[in-house]
Formats: sequence, C-alpha cells, structure tokens
Amino acid sequence: MIEQPGRIKPPLEARPISRRSVLQRGTATGALSLLGSVTGLGGVTLFSQTAYAGGQVEEPLIDSVRTALTSAVSNRAPPVPQFSTAESRLAYQRWSSFMQTRLARLIPEVHSRQEFSQTVWYESKRAGLDLPLVLGLIEVESHFRKFAVSSVGARGFMQVMPFWVRLIGDGDVSKLFHLQTNLRFGCVILRHYLDREQGDVFMGLGRYNGSRGQAPYPEAVLAARGKWVAA
Repeated sequence: MIEQPGRIKPPLEARPISRRSVLQRGTATGALSLLGSVTGLGGVTLFSQTAYAGGQVEEPLIDSVRTALTSAVSNRAPPVPQFSTAESRLAYQRWSSFMQTRLARLIPEVHSRQEFSQTVWYESKRAGLDLPLVLGLIEVESHFRKFAVSSVGARGFMQVMPFWVRLIGDGDVSKLFHLQTNLRFGCVILRHYLDREQGDVFMGLGRYNGSRGQAPYPEAVLAARGKWVAA
C-alpha cells in the first residue's frame, strides 16, 4: 500500500499571475545558465537561457528534526500506485494520460516519462504536497532535466543541494541524479520548509530556493503550477 503522510495539506489554488510580468522581474538567487532556450508546452518558449536553480541555505537542525527528515528520506518503498476504490484508480489513470501528453516534449522517451509520472505522483502524495505545485517547481528549477546542475551545485529534477545528503542521507551526492532519490529529497525538503513557514506557500517556496521573502521565484513556481492542473 502507498505510504500515507502524517498530515496532508489541502490543495493550493493557483493565483492569476502573468508569466510575462513574473519573468520581467528578474531571476532569483542562484540562476542556472542553460545551453540554448527551453521550449515548453505547445512549442512556446517559457524560459530562455536562464532557469532558477535551487540554492537552499544550510541551517542547523535540532536532533528531532534531523531524525524525522532522515527517516523520511530513508524509507524506500517502491513507487507503485495501489488504490482502494475503482474511482481513485480511474482518477489516477486520467491524470497519467494527461501527464503523458503534457510531458511529451520535455521527456520524449515513453518509459522515462511513465517512470517520472508515477514517481512524482507517489513522492508528492507521500509528502502531503500539492502535485501541480511540485511539477511547477520542477519546471522552474530544472525544466525536467534529470542531470541538471546549477552554478551553486544543486542537482537533478528538484535541484537539491548536496549538503542535504550529508545532513540527512548517506553522504553519496551522486544519488541525487537517481530519479526517486532526487524526488524523495526534494519533496521532503519542500514539506519541511512549508512546515517551517507554517504553511505559507510563498515563504516556503522562497526558502526552498534560498531567496526567502523575494517575489520572483515563488511567483514563477505558482504561475507554472497552473499548467499542471489536470482538467
């Protein structure tokens, strides 16, 4: 059975934000220079040359928090969806079909696309996170590039900083390029930051990016979130 998070937050509503106005406000701390432009859904260039890179700030963790986070990232249950009702299974199948279409340009290989969809669904649900929010964050952080590395050293889909592997993992930074490991760390860290900010999504996203209190990054993620809400 799929692990159930201890507390699931209600889904977050996307705010009506102009992508143009967000991008014109500049980039957040730790921008990552990419080769060429990145083409998004429908052939529209969403970001050109620059992508936001995760630049989480290393902060002291009290023992209880370190223990809880270590436990959260170490439980390696396989991301295989299991459902208690036919309705929930149907809802997942509809979402999976939606994702196959939306991700086709970003992750061209079918098996990789299916594996990504299944894993991000599992890890988001496990951490009690809003799935479109996680997908919006991945789009802004790495543009769905598995092996993305930022100028500050953040790695993978969710641009996880290597110090997290030392703090709550086994110290092997190379594992951040493993699909489930990267999504597990990213979702657990985002959940941690949202809890630190008492559920304030704007501040939690800023903390994730290392730009707490600055508008461009959280607004970009919330704008991207809207594209990942299944009809």
